[in-house]
Amino acid sequence: MDRADFVQRFGGVFEHSPFIAERAFDAGMIEEPLTALDIHDAMAAMFRTASPDERLGVLKAHPDLAGKLAISGELTDDSKREQAGAGLDRLSAEEHARFTELNATYVETFGFPFIIAVKGLTKDDILQAFETRIANGRDQEFETACQQVEKIARLRLESLLPEAR
Repeated sequence: MDRADFVQRFGGVFEHSPFIAERAFDAGMIEEPLTALDIHDAMAAMFRTASPDERLGVLKAHPDLAGKLAISGELTDDSKREQAGAGLDRLSAEEHARFTELNATYVETFGFPFIIAVKGLTKDDILQAFETRIANGRDQEFETACQQVEKIARLRLESLLPEAR
């Protein structure tokens, strides 16, 4: 697989951040046969060595959970599928108001959206994590959000390469 094909196929694994896939490929870390684990290891290494500003940019590329992009239908296909799987597309008015309030407070506090790998979680699990993590310090939450980004990337890669789990 050449660079353009690799970036086309895997560039969105880290939300709107194809530079992660480009760097992994350019560093010679991508070898066939492609497996989800190998690609994840390579891309996570590139994410971890990115500058703090670049990592912050990756965090900021993620949408708010049950936020404006979800309502307007402008989520990426991956994000739409992930949020729907957790029931975030079926919130009551009260639940939506709570998510909106928490999203606003979280972004104001930390400067990036709340990020959690929602696969296998319910809306109640997500709200509980939201309410717990909002009390974290910024450095701790930045690291937690980065870990969640890597988990989301792994889950997306496993979906793209299910035979290679």
